[in-house]
Amino acid sequence: MDRTDKQKGVLRGVVPAAVLTVMWLCGVSLLIPLSALPVDEPGARLAWALPCALLPVLTLMIAVMRVANRRFYTPEDIDGSGLTNATPQIQVLRAILQNTLEQTVLAVAAYSMWAAVMPLPWLRVIPMAALFFVAGRLLFSRGYSKGAAGRAMGFGLTMYPNAGMLTTLTVVLSIRLWGWMMAR
Repeated sequence: MDRTDKQKGVLRGVVPAAVLTVMWLCGVSLLIPLSALPVDEPGARLAWALPCALLPVLTLMIAVMRVANRRFYTPEDIDGSGLTNATPQIQVLRAILQNTLEQTVLAVAAYSMWAAVMPLPWLRVIPMAALFFVAGRLLFSRGYSKGAAGRAMGFGLTMYPNAGMLTTLTVVLSIRLWGWMMAR
């Protein structure tokens, strides 16, 4: 199957994002010393991970503020999307906001579940994922107006850590459930 130029552009962005995600989450996160991790208790694990969730939440807040500021200073948009036909600029900002909301929900859920479920040394992945989230959102926002290829790297850096963590959690929890069912 021949790919379109847009599809090729997307691949040029998401493939490096996937490679970087694997390298950094699996390799560089090991540079965080074990002594930096919390004691191995559920409350301490969650308390350690939640500050990392602040980074995705802050990117969401910034996306909301960008839409609000644009609306305030643009007469055509000030009444909101329910009462007006949005200008192209507000449409782009709303699209970025919507995607950031979706990614933030996944990230906060992934970080929280990861902290509760995974072996203690694996908690080192969470701060790396949070840093990738911020970098990904910056690249996504900056590249959005350039189309799919322009936002691909940013999307990948945001989504791949979330997807990797949630997929790993699914496998780990499935294995635990299977073991529990076999033990009964």
